[in-house]
Amino acid sequence: MSRFVPNGPEQREKMLHAIGAAKFEDLLEPVPEKFRLKEKLQLPEPLSEIELTREFEEFARRNKGAELACFMGAGAYDHFIPAAIDHILLRSEFYTAYTPYQAEVSQGTLQAIFEYQTMIARLTGMDMANASMYDGASAAAEACLMAMRATRKQRILIAGSLNPRWLDVIRTYLSRDDFEIYEIPFLEDGSLDLATASKLIEGGTAAVLVQYPNYFGLIEDLQSVADQIHEHKGLFIVAADPVALPLLRSPGDAGADIVVGEGQSMGISMSYGGPYIGFMAARTKLARKMPGRIIGRTTDRAGQTGYVLTLQTREQHIRRDKATSNICSNQALMALANVVYLSLMGSRGFREVSSQCYHKSHYLEKKLLEIPGVSRVFGNTPFFREFVISFPISSIELRDRMIEHGFLAGLPIVELGDGAMLVTVTEKRTRDEIDRYVSTAAGICKGGRA
Repeated sequence: MSRFVPNGPEQREKMLHAIGAAKFEDLLEPVPEKFRLKEKLQLPEPLSEIELTREFEEFARRNKGAELACFMGAGAYDHFIPAAIDHILLRSEFYTAYTPYQAEVSQGTLQAIFEYQTMIARLTGMDMANASMYDGASAAAEACLMAMRATRKQRILIAGSLNPRWLDVIRTYLSRDDFEIYEIPFLEDGSLDLATASKLIEGGTAAVLVQYPNYFGLIEDLQSVADQIHEHKGLFIVAADPVALPLLRSPGDAGADIVVGEGQSMGISMSYGGPYIGFMAARTKLARKMPGRIIGRTTDRAGQTGYVLTLQTREQHIRRDKATSNICSNQALMALANVVYLSLMGSRGFREVSSQCYHKSHYLEKKLLEIPGVSRVFGNTPFFREFVISFPISSIELRDRMIEHGFLAGLPIVELGDGAMLVTVTEKRTRDEIDRYVSTAAGICKGGRA
């Protein structure tokens, strides 16, 4: 059977006739003329299936990834993934399931999601969690909308130290309505400018969103922000890194009302950007304002444990004007990966991962600072797994040359200086890799051969 069988002329004519169109171009009528393509697409000659497969395999070989020692982060992290995760994910009852509408035939999937919700709630220190989101960025945007629904206020304050890609997504989500977004600047030490935040909060603010640790890897003072926004009847949203939470004070304990984040670090490969999974947890009082759905546990008439879709605030299930979002599915397979990962690691194992990230990143920073001309960008502000360092040469040049030596050295952040680079260390990086990274970078910075 062919992988793709296109519609022939007869089928196309039948389809057009069924919808009352004379020709295909009639379907394009709503598209403004200036956006329509007038000339033919510049496509290469057709290829056979085997030729096309070989061509795409060649494209794949050009990608640099698994063979390089990864010191990049900024939202996608190279953590160890136990082999058992893929083995379980690829079981047909999980891999082929779409969405558990019928509870009587979806008990395994529903239980897995229930366990996921429980783990996320405990990890974040919150009362409850929903059945997952698409990714961390969209979860953050949905949290902003959720806060505005709950408070009936239209203003959101976002820390300037939030991942800029996430900020782009939030702006896109909020661009079509009468919402206000203000950025809170960060100080020279990389931490949030609390004085400016206090002034911006006054006058009716729905929520403040802070990343923890922030985009630069720095650990923010959540309690101070929580106190300020709560004083003005607003909500506090924390975009948390789950791998940092075993070592840091939980967002819930620090006063967060909504906690979101990206679950890719917990058993999901980087995969050049997806699929990932966003998580969202909140206080019980906000349950009916949450997007998506929540799985509950109950007992049937025979006294047996059963799992059900308890809360569904999606437009597929309730009146559209009452729906909290247009999320049409959850990332159940990715949520299962998180569940299996956390189950295999256990609380002690997950804490060990967190601890290794912390200590190895600090070891690398200490060694890099021994290179002449290398300096910290944000002074002695505490950081977790990643940090911004300034090299005596262009960070873009350093990144490109480090690739030649087998390293993804980090992410250049030229807005902070020509030599500024965000460097990340996970538990996968060995001492030998870290030491070779330092010696290679030192050689390049000296202008000689590494």
